[in-house]
Amino acid sequence: MMKLPRRIFLNLLAGAAALPGVSRIAGAEAYPSRPVRIVVPVPPGGALDIIARLIGQWLSDHLGQTFVIENRPGAGTNLGVEAVARAPADGYTLLLIPQSVTTNATLYQHLNFDFIRDIVPIAMISSLPLVMEVSLSNPAKTVPDFIAWVKANPGKVSMASGGTGSASHIGGEFFKMTTGIDMLHVPYRGGAPAVTDLMGGQVQVYFSPLPESISVIKGGKVRALAITTAKRSASLPDVPTVGESIPGFEVSTWQGIGAPKNTPAEIVATLNKEINAALADGTIKARLAELGSEPMPMTIAEFEKRIVDETAKWAKVIREAKIPMQ
Repeated sequence: MMKLPRRIFLNLLAGAAALPGVSRIAGAEAYPSRPVRIVVPVPPGGALDIIARLIGQWLSDHLGQTFVIENRPGAGTNLGVEAVARAPADGYTLLLIPQSVTTNATLYQHLNFDFIRDIVPIAMISSLPLVMEVSLSNPAKTVPDFIAWVKANPGKVSMASGGTGSASHIGGEFFKMTTGIDMLHVPYRGGAPAVTDLMGGQVQVYFSPLPESISVIKGGKVRALAITTAKRSASLPDVPTVGESIPGFEVSTWQGIGAPKNTPAEIVATLNKEINAALADGTIKARLAELGSEPMPMTIAEFEKRIVDETAKWAKVIREAKIPMQ
């Protein structure tokens, strides 16, 4: 038998030892090998849908496969979430996670899934503030002004929302609880009619998702008293936060990407890395800013913790405010 030179033998031995690792890396790099769908649990055209398409295009460009947007609205976003919870855990069905999952866990009594158990968070994308806004005829110019005005007019102040259980409703209820004031809740079928009636003076305050109202705020048709996030919005830098008057107050609506539980960890890690890279890109950041949205890169563990913490926070608000279960 031919005897191999020692140097060649050692090189071959090292190569053989590395083969399992090479195989694993090749397998991870092979993802995705076919188109991936991102289920968006709201209709096309809104901020959530636009953000999903923005991230989907980035992933398509950087991972070499098409990421297809599939709108599955219904049941307060629960229909789309359930579809992903029941999908194969292979990385080829993803979910655009809306912030509503943290409130729906309490609002809906008979869900066919448990979000925290059935969906693995992959990456947070961005955060959208709510804007506390009043009509131009309202005498309040600041949050303390508004609180004093409500207390001086018991039973006469109404608070609009985009619907029972919506972010605008939950945010308003949290404001009521935090400040100890009382306002009549008036739910609308979406944000547009709520803004219209606010401008007309039929309701006195609306905690609006920023994209719904930024044009009427900048157009001088309503008065923005405050932003509900922890820091001011770059889109409205002169508008203070509610927290500047009420320390610790924070409400936002946000979105991220998730997948069915048990999706391979290497796929989850790949997607987290790519989405966080997108959020550092100047073009993506500028497009999000146009929507009034701020990039929120996170680790997988940080995003998971945020979902768990907010689910507990909003469960307390929903129960204390006695918001009816669906």
